[in-house]
Amino acid sequence: MSVVPTQQEIAQRMDGTLRPVAPGRSEAWLSSPTVQNHAANLAFLPDGTLTCVWFGGTMEGMGDISVYLSRLAPGATQWSDAEKLSDDPQKSEQNPLIFVAPTGDVWLLYTSQTAGNQDGSIVKRRVSTDGGRSFGPADVLCDVPGTFVRQPIVVNRRGDWLLPLFRCIGVPGRRWTGDVDFAAVLLSRDAGRSWTMHDVPDSIGAVHMNIVPLGGDEMVALYRHRFAEAVLRSVSHDGGRNWSAPTQTGLPNNNSSIQAVRLRDGRIAIVYNHSNASMSADRRLSLYDEIDGESPAAPAAGRQAIWGVPRAPLSLAISSDNGATFSGRVDLEVGDGYCLTNNSRDGLNREFSYPSIVESSNGELDIAFTYFRRAIKHVRLRRPAG
Repeated sequence: MSVVPTQQEIAQRMDGTLRPVAPGRSEAWLSSPTVQNHAANLAFLPDGTLTCVWFGGTMEGMGDISVYLSRLAPGATQWSDAEKLSDDPQKSEQNPLIFVAPTGDVWLLYTSQTAGNQDGSIVKRRVSTDGGRSFGPADVLCDVPGTFVRQPIVVNRRGDWLLPLFRCIGVPGRRWTGDVDFAAVLLSRDAGRSWTMHDVPDSIGAVHMNIVPLGGDEMVALYRHRFAEAVLRSVSHDGGRNWSAPTQTGLPNNNSSIQAVRLRDGRIAIVYNHSNASMSADRRLSLYDEIDGESPAAPAAGRQAIWGVPRAPLSLAISSDNGATFSGRVDLEVGDGYCLTNNSRDGLNREFSYPSIVESSNGELDIAFTYFRRAIKHVRLRRPAG
């Protein structure tokens, strides 16, 4: 039986040092000045430096939530101290991601919202012209209210930029709870100077769209499911402009983030929570039901998003058929995954969530994720067999 670490024990581990803990596995706990740390995203800079961005503060939705970045130089075993990259005291700045443009410029994208009002969120951007060492001023990439990002920008073979996103839609007379969110893609044909938005058909409940290029104009996308049933999947045959309606895969989903990457050998690796609503009766009213003491109004007609399903175990699975099926599941972290609260200060949250995964040039897998909403944990794995 695994021993649940205390808040003090987690804080003591957050020194940023990558250490071997088992054959083929090393771990690091990134340092951070904040009590809550969530929504990691990994990316390599042009010089091979591995970066991790996430958001931190006291609690998701609060005005002190800001974006942070840490770096791990090639061959190094020490992550840099966290660098604060956003600081609007009136906004909760969330879901950061790093994109290395074909020109070599490095983009930081993140969302900006007031309190728990995701249906009012916009997407902001900062650009680095020196390989990610420093970033220019923040500006607005997309001001359509309710626009949210989570997954990386993809460049197709024609040079089009594809930014997968999801639209957080408010229901009149109710606070946002995610009941009618859907997927879309921002497409740019001029290197990010202008964008057009293209909705994914029949995608209510499909969020965190993760585009995986397969070669040529073929692409697959995997999604989080607001109704906590299964990881969803759709395909594009025209380089990401048009998509099929999402359908369920054989992997469960608990209305928490997933991320997948196509490996150099052509397989797709996904990190996700092997959990869904049928496996637990745990429920909460909404993601932000403890920020200001208010609860959503009476449910509207139609399906309601499901919140509070345990966010554990955190698992890795592999697909050899472009995401149609997955096998070889390995649990990276196990526990009760309790997430009926976002409270990190008192150590009440015990989720493993919001994974990010990249493959290094030597075939190792780097994975970062939320640990109890207290820390960002980095795991490095030897290349999966198969």
